[in-house]
Amino acid sequence: MPSRRASIFALIAASLLASWQIPASACTRLVYLGPNGNIVTARSMDWKSDVATNLWILPRGTKRSGEAGPNSIEWTSKYGSVVATGYDVSTTDGVNEAGLNANVLWLAESEYPKFEKGSKPGLTIAAWAQYVLDNFATVAEAVAALGKEPFTVVTANVPGEDRLTTLHLSMSDASGDSAIIEYIAGKQVIHHDRKYQVMTNSPIFEQQLALNTYWQQISGTVMLPGTNRASDRFARASFYVNAIPKDEDPNRALASVFSVIRNVSVPYGLTTPDEPNISSTRWRTVVDHKRKLYFFESALTPNTFWVDLKMIDFSKETGTVKKLDLGRNQDHTYSGNATSAFKNSAPFKFLGLEK
Repeated sequence: MPSRRASIFALIAASLLASWQIPASACTRLVYLGPNGNIVTARSMDWKSDVATNLWILPRGTKRSGEAGPNSIEWTSKYGSVVATGYDVSTTDGVNEAGLNANVLWLAESEYPKFEKGSKPGLTIAAWAQYVLDNFATVAEAVAALGKEPFTVVTANVPGEDRLTTLHLSMSDASGDSAIIEYIAGKQVIHHDRKYQVMTNSPIFEQQLALNTYWQQISGTVMLPGTNRASDRFARASFYVNAIPKDEDPNRALASVFSVIRNVSVPYGLTTPDEPNISSTRWRTVVDHKRKLYFFESALTPNTFWVDLKMIDFSKETGTVKKLDLGRNQDHTYSGNATSAFKNSAPFKFLGLEK
């Protein structure tokens, strides 16, 4: 019988081989668990080209469709949210007024159930994160509902590309609770625990945890893996998010969290022909769950700005859809509290199946 360490070494080797062969895109998400209920979630968006992201304010009371044809799930949003879109056809990241954060990151191993006659109602993968933000206040509430599999996730090609969108979903809330949802071999797999603070990309989450166990035995003060590969970013993020000071000053805590998500980012403009899975970090978001602040940082602008959810009218009666135009490659500059810079807009339409 091989030892546990030998098995982990084999998994590391397999992970490295997969990272060289899979043309995926990279992202990182991490959750800081601070004192006095100071919970902060950060994520990076790493993509090989402009993902055409803008920020949107979406009020509660909005009727939505799963955009999967006649057999689509339908719902009305219970909570308003601020979201970052991909190509203005999908929600890639966001936080709702209850303090629940949702993020979707690339996972090449994802395989969703077949959507066919007799399937549960369809939900376009473009609205997967939005469904969570619209319907739930906490991770536990979301896990309880999603565990019953009320819909079938329906995927399609990435806009402008000839490859299917393959994602996994992470959630975190104001209590520090966390969950990761993946679809492996057509089956939904939910990892739910406060300790699941980090998510990156390949391999699947269960294997990432095994890889990280190896690095925990070495200790990050001795050595940490330094490449841009997903498993290395996972190990660095896991170490640093728990090594940074648990400062009672929320602004200092934010500074620490920003430093960690920058540490696991990929330098802008970096291209590695032999490793197409490595993509430049386009932008970063940080959620201060307690103060309900949503921070955004583009790689191409000098300033970090934020949106204050407490200042937003999310009501069905008087709240309106609003957009903050970030420009091509998110190169428009905003600073400080940018909540008032949003402009009324027609809502974007989630990418779904052609009818």
